[in-house]
Amino acid sequence: MRLESVRVRYGRRGGFVLDGVTLELPGGVVTAVVGGNGSGKSTLLRVAAGLVRADGGVVRGRPGRVGYVPERLPAGLRLSARSYLRHMGRIQGLGTAAAARRGDELLERFALAGDPEAPVATLSKGNAQKVALAQALLAEPELLVLDEPWSGLDSEAHRALGECLAERREAGAVVLLTEHQQGTVAATADAVHHLRGGRLAGEETPAVVAVRLARPAEERLGSLAGVRAHDGDRLEVDPEHADAVLAELLRRGHSIHEVSRSGGRPA
Repeated sequence: MRLESVRVRYGRRGGFVLDGVTLELPGGVVTAVVGGNGSGKSTLLRVAAGLVRADGGVVRGRPGRVGYVPERLPAGLRLSARSYLRHMGRIQGLGTAAAARRGDELLERFALAGDPEAPVATLSKGNAQKVALAQALLAEPELLVLDEPWSGLDSEAHRALGECLAERREAGAVVLLTEHQQGTVAATADAVHHLRGGRLAGEETPAVVAVRLARPAEERLGSLAGVRAHDGDRLEVDPEHADAVLAELLRRGHSIHEVSRSGGRPA
C-alpha cells in the first residue's frame, strides 16, 4: 500500500492539514506515525483507512478488509458492547453467529470489565477502548489502522493488543498506527515516521529495543527468542520480537519500568 503526494485541507480557504505526504506501507510491517498535536496524524490515518478523501494525491493498493480504531468511539453509543460488535461484524461481512462468537472471543481476550450487555456509552474509557479494538479486529483485517490504541488500557489489555499486532504482522497485514508514548512505539513499530506541519520529516528504523525491568531478574532471560543481551534489570531485544518478549516478561510476573529504542537509522 502506498500514499502518494497526499494533500488534505479543511475548508475552501483553510491551510493544508497534510501537504504532499508520500508514505510506503508494506505488508507484514508495523508502521508508526508520530508528531505533536495538530501535526495531521489522525487525518493521515483516516485517509489511509479510506474515511477521508484527499484533496490531492492518491492512495494505491488499499486492501479490501480494513479495521480502524478511532481516537474515541462516538459519544452516546446506546448499543451494548455485544450488540455493537455483532452489528459491526455483519457490516464487515461476517454472519450473525460468527460475529457474535468472534466478538465474545475478543472481549474475553481484552478482558472487558463489567457487563458486555451494558450500553457502550456507560463504559469507562479503557473498556470502551477495548470494544473499539475488538470491532477493528473482528474480520482479521488486511489493513489495520489505529489512532493511539493503547489509550486507557490496563496491563492485560496492553499485552493482548501487542499480541494481536504481532499476529496481524505475521499474517502479512498492513498495520499503521499513531501513539504519543515513545516507549510503546519503540517496542511495537518496525518503522517510525515523523509528521510535522502536515509533512513527513523523516523515518527511523529501530535497530534495538531496550527494556528496563523494575528490579533485576534472577532468572536467565537471555534464552528468550529475540533477546540479544540481558544484564540484571536491562534487556536488549530485536524489534521484531519485542511484542512477544514483553508479553512473556509480563506473563512471568516482571514489572517493566521503561522501554526505549536505540540505534535508529534516520532516513
